[in-house]
This record gives sequence, C-alpha cells and structure tokens, in this order.
Amino acid sequence: MTEAQGELASLSKYIFRAPRWYTTVALSLVIAALAGVAAFDSQYVLEDAWQGVFFIGVPTVVASLGTTPVDRYFGGQLTYSRSSLLAFACEVVVVVVLVAAGVVAAVTGRFGQNFVFDALIAALGLVFAIRFLVVLAVSRDSPLVAAIPASIQTVTAGVLLFVYSGTMNYLTTGGRLVNAYLSRPAEAPPEIQYAFAPRDFVLLVSLTALYGVAAYGLVVAIDRPWKRSLGVSVLDFVSGFIGHIAEGTRELEDFFEQIGEEAVVPVTVLAFRNLDDGEEKARFVLPMIHPGPMGEIGGGNLPQRVAESATGLAFPPHATAGHDFNLVTEREVDTLIDAAERAHASIDYADRATPAVRVQEGEAKLLGQAFGDDALLVSTFSPEFADDVEYAVGLSATAEARVEGMDDVLLADAHNCNNGLQGDDLGHVYPGSKRSFDMIQAAGEAAQRLREADEDVLELGVAWDRTAWRPEDGIGPLGVRVAVLDTGGDRTAYVLVDGNNMEPGLRETIVEALDGVDHAEVMTTDTHIVNTVESTNQVGGAIDWDELVDLVVGLTEEAVADLEPVEAGMASERAEVTVFGNDRTETLASHANAVIAMGGAIAGLAVLATVAISVLIFFLT
Repeated sequence: MTEAQGELASLSKYIFRAPRWYTTVALSLVIAALAGVAAFDSQYVLEDAWQGVFFIGVPTVVASLGTTPVDRYFGGQLTYSRSSLLAFACEVVVVVVLVAAGVVAAVTGRFGQNFVFDALIAALGLVFAIRFLVVLAVSRDSPLVAAIPASIQTVTAGVLLFVYSGTMNYLTTGGRLVNAYLSRPAEAPPEIQYAFAPRDFVLLVSLTALYGVAAYGLVVAIDRPWKRSLGVSVLDFVSGFIGHIAEGTRELEDFFEQIGEEAVVPVTVLAFRNLDDGEEKARFVLPMIHPGPMGEIGGGNLPQRVAESATGLAFPPHATAGHDFNLVTEREVDTLIDAAERAHASIDYADRATPAVRVQEGEAKLLGQAFGDDALLVSTFSPEFADDVEYAVGLSATAEARVEGMDDVLLADAHNCNNGLQGDDLGHVYPGSKRSFDMIQAAGEAAQRLREADEDVLELGVAWDRTAWRPEDGIGPLGVRVAVLDTGGDRTAYVLVDGNNMEPGLRETIVEALDGVDHAEVMTTDTHIVNTVESTNQVGGAIDWDELVDLVVGLTEEAVADLEPVEAGMASERAEVTVFGNDRTETLASHANAVIAMGGAIAGLAVLATVAISVLIFFLT
C-alpha cells in the first residue's frame, strides 16, 4: 500500500450503518420537539413541543417518507433509511442555523427577529443544496430530475410557513376556502404570525436556486479530472461509497467494475490427506489476489470464502499481490474457488517431504519446504516494516524457484510486520527495489537447498481456535490456525492469524515462545473484514499480546499432539478475473485524496461566494 492508498484507506473511519427509517424519524421528532420548546414561548411546554414537531418535524417526516417514492419514480436508488437519514441531517442543519442566529441576535442586540427569519430562509435554501448533492450522487439523475425529490423538505417547510404565517393576507382578502386552507395565522405561534411577506418567499426561491447552482457547479469542477483520467464520474464513486457505509450495499462494486481490467492469476493448492482413510486433513489455498479493498466489498472476505470451500482445515495465507489486484466484485471469488477445486482435483500425492530450510538475503527471509518437486515458501521482512509485495515481484520469485528445479510453488507473503499508515511507501515491495531482488534471490537459494535436501516420512497435526476476538479487535472469523509438519523428527509450525498485518515485534514474540518446534513462521491472511472499522486495524493493536501468544503456544501443542502420517501434493490452475488493474488503485486513491484536499478548498470558495451573494440579496430586498 502506498501513501496515497493509505490515505484512501483511512476513509474507512467514516463507515457506519444507517439506522432504520422509523428510528431516524422518531429521533427527528424528538429533536423537533426540543427545538420547539427552545424557540416558542407559550404557557404550556407541551404546546411548544407540539409546535416544534409541526413546523420543524413535519417537513422532516414528509421528506423521509416522500423522497424515496418520488426518487424511485424517476429511476433513482434512494432507500427509506437513506432518505430518513438525509432528512434528519437537514433538520439538524436548520436547527443549528436557527440557534446560531438566535444567539447572534441576543448577544449583539443589533439584530431583531427578522434576522432569525432571514437565517431560516437561508437554511431552507441550504437544505435543498445538501439534498440535491446527495440525490444527484446516489441516484445519478439529471440535475433537473434530481431537483424534484431534493426540494421536498424545503417546499414542505415553505408551504407551512406560507399558510401559518398568514402570508396570503398580503395577497388577497380571500374567501372561506382560502382562509380555511391557505391562511391560518391564528393557529400558529405568535412568533411567526405575519412574520413572512410574499417577498420572503421570492427570496427563498431565489436562494434555493442559487445554492442549487453553486452545488452543481462544485460537482462539475470536481468531476472533470475523474472523467478525463478514469472515464467515470466522481458521483459513481460517491454513490457507491454512501451505499456501502450507510447500508452495506454492493453499489461500490458497480463502480469498481467500470474501472476494472481483466487479469489471469495463478491459484495454487497444497493439500494434505490422512494415509489411513484418505480424508483431507488440511488445505493451503493461495489465489494470487489481494483480499481488498475493504469489508466484504470485492475480495475483502476472500480468506473466509476460501476456507469455507475446503474439506479439511483451510489455510488461506496472503499472496504476493497488492491493491491493483483487488477483485472488483465478490462474484469473482467464485471463479477463484472453482480454479482451486480444479487444482485440488489434479493433485498427485506423496508421503514424503523435506525438512524446512530458512534463507535470508538482505532484509528478505524465506522459510521453505519441498513436497517432491513442489515447494511451499513463506516470505517475511520482519522485524523490518513491510506491507504488500507486488504481483510482478511474486511471479519473479516463483520463477526463480522454478529455475532451480521446483515445479509448482506456493509463495506466501507472511504479511506480519508493519507500522500502519506511516511513512512514504508504507513498506511496499515493488519491482526494481532492493527488497524485490533480495526476495527473488532468496527464493532461488531456498529452492536450490530444498532440491538438495533429503526427504523423509511426513506427519501433520493441526489445531484451530475461532477465538473470542472480533473484527473490531483485528481478528477475523477464521481466528488462529496452526499446522505442524514433522519430517524425520524436524518440526515446523505454520501459524495463520486471520487479520491484516501485525504490530512490529509481535511475530518475533510468538516465534520465540514456540519451544516444541524447530522452525516457525507467523502469517496473516490480510483479510479486509477487519478494516470496516479502522484502516490500520492490525493484529496486536487492540488485543493483549500475552493472550495471543498463550493461545498460539496452546494451539501448537495441540497440533503436535495431533501429528499423524499424511501424504501431500500441490497443483496450480489459472483463473481469469476482473481486478482493479495496473495503477488504477493509485489513480483512484490520488483522485479521491485530491477531491478531499481540493474539494474542501473549492467548497469553501463556493460557500464564501454564495454567502456574499446571499447577503447582497438580503440587503437589496
């Protein structure tokens, strides 16, 4: 992960789930009642609360329940939960503006009640602009169509003010029908009776149009670089992101599919089965894909899906692939699983293997074992910081191992030491770097030593604990898994933690605590399920290290006690999938970060210009 990608990943801190629409509506009515108590001054508190519910809460309720059917009539995608949340947010904006105006009027003594009413008019115009942006982003309607559902809350509030302030009396004396339905100042609180003249509603329409044009201009300004570089609109990204963070929808995958590229990736399977009954005991599955980008979007839950497809205890370590090899949709996971099943069906088994070898070149360390002409290699740079290894680097390392006599190679990135999102490149292992050459050379040396090593009878023991930890603790649903391989008395432990990288030093602490084995390596799956809460939710960041160490030690002892003769085999297949593509992740991250950085400045300038025009309009009218 690069620095730009890290900044994009930090957007996960905004992730939440939209509450049910009825919960939001109930809360909006409570807020409206409290605002009514603060704003109105009748003899009875309950009457003040009711007036607040009527004049502030009713527009919110109408917008909550009316926006969705109107939006969907025009082919939009707003749900009731999103509409309610949007209406509630706009209600809060109105209340905050009114409170601020009231405080200014009270403190300065230079502004009267008319100042508060002018602020209300501006707030209703602002509400339209906010709703217009959201509807435009989520439903992807044309500006004119988006303006219809976006105007519901402002129009409802305007109609109530028109009727209950007695504005109709400025226009006509009216008859019974007019007085009954369009002029009811006697039913309103004294604070708003005859407070609004026809020009105030002309002003409301003018400000609403002004704010709407400013909002759309902001979108156009931000959208141009996205369309030039990626061929998609920023609104597509915003729509998908809102859908994901608010309701956990798959709309973000639709966006990723638009920018994705076809790729052919190897899927390697190392399987172990009991000698006595032929039942599968464990299966290592390594699709050369990155399990991202976040949550269950794309391949974020790839390790869990792979584990569920295996007969024996599954070990899905992290592959040598970065964010450019994120799957664009979860559907692509099925393609990988199918490829893994084809590879599994073509495995030739043998009951002998070599002891493990440990090789180090520069900062790169590799632990490897051979099963006939096939090799399992696990790479780490710990205690130095490292994040993802580029796809090309992994391919080059496996090719180097093949040059030295190996056939199929399962090369796993242990992904077990990183310092979060700090620094310039965040430990990225890219082609041409010294680390990449260290890793490639180490893979070749490990393969050479494995070719020269003697083979012996193979035994395997496994153990697994789901653990009580959850994704918010940095541990995914696969928990902690341990496989111990014994070849002629030489024991090697492979520890797999379902998490996204590790706190520095934790890997060494675990390895040093394992006394019953000759070699050990600790790996993480790089599952991005844990990143729906935090972008840097690494193993060891939120849990007690001693508890994890004790758990791994206990599981290793269980795995040693479970040792029994097995036969093993490895095979690979290729799968055609759609991934983010070369440099698309970096481009997306750069553009998203630019929108965040420059969007605020552009929005600030737009707000200043709009406020200046609004003030001028107020003075002229």
